[in-house]
Amino acid sequence: MARLIWCLCLVCTVVLTAAPSSWAAESTGLPLPRFVSLRSDEVNLRTGPGVRYPIDWIYTRRDLPVEIIAEFETYRKIRDWQGTEGWVHMSLLSARRMAVVVGSQHRLRADPDEKAPNVALVDPNVVGHLLNCPHAKDYCRVEIDNLQGWLKRDEFWGVYQGESIE
Repeated sequence: MARLIWCLCLVCTVVLTAAPSSWAAESTGLPLPRFVSLRSDEVNLRTGPGVRYPIDWIYTRRDLPVEIIAEFETYRKIRDWQGTEGWVHMSLLSARRMAVVVGSQHRLRADPDEKAPNVALVDPNVVGHLLNCPHAKDYCRVEIDNLQGWLKRDEFWGVYQGESIE
Protein backbone atom coordinates (compact mmCIF):
# COMPACT_ATOMS: atom_id res chain seq x y z
CA MET A 1 0.00 0.00 0.00
CA ALA A 2 2.82 2.38 0.87
CA ARG A 3 4.43 1.63 -2.50
CA LEU A 4 1.14 2.47 -4.31
CA ILE A 5 0.87 5.81 -2.50
CA TRP A 6 4.51 6.57 -3.32
CA CYS A 7 3.86 5.81 -7.02
CA LEU A 8 0.76 8.03 -7.08
CA CYS A 9 2.72 10.88 -5.46
CA LEU A 10 5.50 10.45 -8.01
CA VAL A 11 3.01 10.54 -10.92
CA CYS A 12 1.33 13.68 -9.49
CA THR A 13 4.71 15.36 -9.06
CA VAL A 14 5.72 14.57 -12.63
CA VAL A 15 2.40 15.79 -14.05
CA LEU A 16 2.47 19.05 -12.08
CA THR A 17 6.12 19.68 -12.89
CA ALA A 18 5.53 19.12 -16.60
CA ALA A 19 2.34 21.19 -16.70
CA PRO A 20 2.40 23.95 -19.29
CA SER A 21 3.26 27.41 -18.00
CA SER A 22 -0.10 28.61 -19.36
CA TRP A 23 -1.74 26.81 -16.43
CA ALA A 24 0.04 29.11 -14.02
CA ALA A 25 -0.15 32.35 -16.01
CA GLU A 26 -1.97 33.63 -19.04
CA SER A 27 0.13 35.62 -21.48
CA THR A 28 -0.93 36.98 -24.84
CA GLY A 29 2.44 36.59 -26.49
CA LEU A 30 1.97 40.09 -27.93
CA PRO A 31 4.93 42.48 -27.82
CA LEU A 32 5.61 44.58 -24.74
CA PRO A 33 5.25 47.46 -24.43
CA ARG A 34 2.21 48.15 -26.65
CA PHE A 35 -0.56 50.72 -26.78
CA VAL A 36 -4.22 49.98 -26.04
CA SER A 37 -7.08 52.07 -24.64
CA LEU A 38 -9.50 51.95 -21.72
CA ARG A 39 -12.74 50.13 -22.56
CA SER A 40 -14.89 51.64 -19.79
CA ASP A 41 -15.72 54.99 -18.20
CA GLU A 42 -14.61 53.58 -14.86
CA VAL A 43 -11.38 51.61 -14.59
CA ASN A 44 -9.71 50.75 -11.28
CA LEU A 45 -5.94 51.07 -11.30
CA ARG A 46 -4.57 48.71 -8.64
CA THR A 47 -1.21 48.48 -6.90
CA GLY A 48 -0.87 44.83 -7.92
CA PRO A 49 -2.33 42.21 -10.27
CA GLY A 50 -5.54 41.16 -8.50
CA VAL A 51 -8.63 42.34 -6.64
CA ARG A 52 -6.88 41.80 -3.30
CA TYR A 53 -4.60 44.76 -4.11
CA PRO A 54 -5.84 48.23 -3.19
CA ILE A 55 -7.20 50.64 -5.78
CA ASP A 56 -4.66 53.40 -6.29
CA TRP A 57 -6.56 55.44 -8.88
CA ILE A 58 -9.86 55.36 -10.78
CA TYR A 59 -9.84 56.38 -14.43
CA THR A 60 -13.11 57.96 -15.54
CA ARG A 61 -12.29 58.41 -19.20
CA ARG A 62 -13.24 55.76 -21.73
CA ASP A 63 -10.87 55.48 -24.74
CA LEU A 64 -7.89 56.98 -22.90
CA PRO A 65 -4.72 55.54 -24.45
CA VAL A 66 -2.48 53.54 -22.13
CA GLU A 67 0.62 51.47 -22.63
CA ILE A 68 0.79 47.84 -21.48
CA ILE A 69 4.22 47.31 -19.94
CA ALA A 70 3.74 43.90 -18.24
CA GLU A 71 1.31 40.97 -18.07
CA PHE A 72 0.41 38.62 -15.23
CA GLU A 73 -2.41 36.13 -15.65
CA THR A 74 -5.50 38.22 -16.51
CA TYR A 75 -3.98 41.51 -15.34
CA ARG A 76 -2.00 44.06 -17.32
CA LYS A 77 0.39 46.61 -15.89
CA ILE A 78 -0.26 49.89 -17.67
CA ARG A 79 1.30 53.34 -17.89
CA ASP A 80 -0.59 56.49 -18.89
CA TRP A 81 0.69 59.59 -20.69
CA GLN A 82 1.59 61.21 -17.36
CA GLY A 83 3.71 58.25 -16.25
CA THR A 84 1.24 56.80 -13.73
CA GLU A 85 1.56 53.00 -13.52
CA GLY A 86 -0.61 50.27 -12.07
CA TRP A 87 -2.54 47.08 -12.78
CA VAL A 88 -5.93 46.65 -14.48
CA HIS A 89 -7.94 43.60 -15.50
CA MET A 90 -7.54 42.81 -19.20
CA SER A 91 -11.33 42.96 -19.76
CA LEU A 92 -11.14 46.72 -19.14
CA LEU A 93 -8.77 47.28 -22.07
CA SER A 94 -9.46 47.59 -25.79
CA ALA A 95 -7.13 47.14 -28.76
CA ARG A 96 -8.60 50.32 -30.29
CA ARG A 97 -5.76 52.81 -30.85
CA MET A 98 -6.33 56.23 -29.37
CA ALA A 99 -4.27 59.39 -28.87
CA VAL A 100 -4.21 62.10 -26.19
CA VAL A 101 -3.06 65.60 -27.11
CA VAL A 102 -0.07 66.76 -25.03
CA GLY A 103 1.62 70.09 -24.41
CA SER A 104 -0.26 73.13 -25.60
CA GLN A 105 -3.07 73.72 -28.07
CA HIS A 106 -2.29 72.26 -31.52
CA ARG A 107 -3.65 72.64 -35.05
CA LEU A 108 -5.52 69.71 -36.53
CA ARG A 109 -4.57 70.04 -40.20
CA ALA A 110 -6.43 69.08 -43.38
CA ASP A 111 -3.29 67.45 -44.83
CA PRO A 112 -0.04 66.10 -43.37
CA ASP A 113 1.80 69.35 -44.05
CA GLU A 114 2.80 72.34 -41.91
CA LYS A 115 1.23 74.69 -44.49
CA ALA A 116 -2.09 72.81 -44.75
CA PRO A 117 -5.24 74.65 -43.62
CA ASN A 118 -6.55 74.08 -40.09
CA VAL A 119 -9.51 71.81 -39.48
CA ALA A 120 -9.65 72.74 -35.78
CA LEU A 121 -7.61 73.84 -32.80
CA VAL A 122 -7.20 70.99 -30.32
CA ASP A 123 -6.68 71.58 -26.60
CA PRO A 124 -4.32 69.56 -24.39
CA ASN A 125 -5.68 66.32 -22.86
CA VAL A 126 -8.27 65.89 -25.64
CA VAL A 127 -8.60 62.23 -26.69
CA GLY A 128 -9.05 61.15 -30.30
CA HIS A 129 -9.13 57.98 -32.40
CA LEU A 130 -5.81 57.23 -34.08
CA LEU A 131 -6.67 56.32 -37.69
CA ASN A 132 -3.28 55.89 -39.34
CA CYS A 133 0.37 56.78 -39.09
CA PRO A 134 2.27 56.35 -42.33
CA HIS A 135 5.73 54.84 -41.94
CA ALA A 136 8.55 57.38 -41.53
CA LYS A 137 6.18 60.37 -41.64
CA ASP A 138 5.89 63.16 -39.07
CA TYR A 139 2.07 63.24 -39.09
CA CYS A 140 -0.70 60.84 -38.09
CA ARG A 141 -4.37 60.98 -39.07
CA VAL A 142 -6.74 61.27 -36.12
CA GLU A 143 -10.45 61.74 -35.52
CA ILE A 144 -11.50 64.07 -32.73
CA ASP A 145 -15.19 64.89 -32.14
CA ASN A 146 -16.13 63.65 -35.65
CA LEU A 147 -13.45 65.83 -37.27
CA GLN A 148 -10.62 64.12 -39.12
CA GLY A 149 -7.24 65.67 -39.65
CA TRP A 150 -3.50 65.37 -39.13
CA LEU A 151 -1.40 65.94 -36.00
CA LYS A 152 2.36 65.77 -35.68
CA ARG A 153 3.56 62.72 -33.75
CA ASP A 154 5.12 64.89 -31.06
CA GLU A 155 1.79 66.69 -30.43
CA PHE A 156 0.08 63.62 -28.95
CA TRP A 157 0.82 60.46 -26.94
CA GLY A 158 -0.22 57.02 -28.13
CA VAL A 159 2.17 55.96 -30.88
CA TYR A 160 5.80 54.90 -30.87
CA GLN A 161 8.42 56.80 -32.83
CA GLY A 162 8.64 55.24 -36.27
CA GLU A 163 5.60 53.02 -35.68
CA SER A 164 3.34 52.50 -38.69
CA ILE A 165 -0.42 52.17 -38.25
CA GLU A 166 -2.61 51.41 -41.25
